[in-house]
Amino acid sequence: MIETLDGLFETVNCKQSTTLKLYDNVEYEDYPMHWHPAIEIVMPVDNGYKMRFSNSEVFLREGDICVVCPGCVHSIEAPETGRRIIFQPNTTYLRFMRDVEVLISFMSPYAIITPEEYPTIHSDLKKKLIEIRDEYLSGYPFSEVSIYSKLLEMFILIGKNYSVKESEASDYTMATREEYANTFMEICDYINLHCAEDLKLDDIANMSGFSKFYFERLFKQFTGTSFYKYVNQKRIAKAQELLIEPGNSVTDVALNCGFMSISSFIRMFKLQKGCTPTEFKSMYWSCEQKEVVR
Repeated sequence: MIETLDGLFETVNCKQSTTLKLYDNVEYEDYPMHWHPAIEIVMPVDNGYKMRFSNSEVFLREGDICVVCPGCVHSIEAPETGRRIIFQPNTTYLRFMRDVEVLISFMSPYAIITPEEYPTIHSDLKKKLIEIRDEYLSGYPFSEVSIYSKLLEMFILIGKNYSVKESEASDYTMATREEYANTFMEICDYINLHCAEDLKLDDIANMSGFSKFYFERLFKQFTGTSFYKYVNQKRIAKAQELLIEPGNSVTDVALNCGFMSISSFIRMFKLQKGCTPTEFKSMYWSCEQKEVVR
């Protein structure tokens, strides 16, 4: 269940003395559109589960796994009977690792892992998630360390085998894809660090060594999204961080995140988050004040 929801913003109430939250969920309860800073991994164990996103709808069967990236607006519709694992680990302190940050960027806003699309890793991921549930519920010493180690193992499996939906139309083989992997990871790393700057497709294509046309096609095949959409996702993610800092106005944040006008910033923020920057800022500080009162 969602314990603390203010507008669209969910405060994930972690288990005491940990940065983890897990529901072994058997409740017939629909969750409205919301988002949270934590990553969320959902797997139905008994019966299905329907998830809605800003522009799409997904039905998870038993054993299908959905990874919802931080900041992704989504809702969940539960059947009258069933059971599912809902795992919300705080990955903030893992994202200093370049591979983790890039993987989350690639999966954003969400990824669906099924046995048909990921036959070599699905059963291992399912097993790891069940182990995480059992470890979480056991409360044994060092369970948090054990859970994060299993989560990293899941990231490794996904990272090494992740393929975007466009892969069927890919212009290169798996061998070539592996050859290009480091190049595109470095490009994404650069975008993450410089997203507030005026990034031009021509300039980034030149950095990669590909022509503009070829780079644009390969970038979408590799990340699952277009170059400019990826840049805007990074800018909005940076904006979220700045908006929650005291003293930062919406205007300041817009300019510091590479937007040329306030209107374009507000429009893009609402498109991705379902609320305006001002509403987001207000919801965050409202939640903070409630935590202080407690």
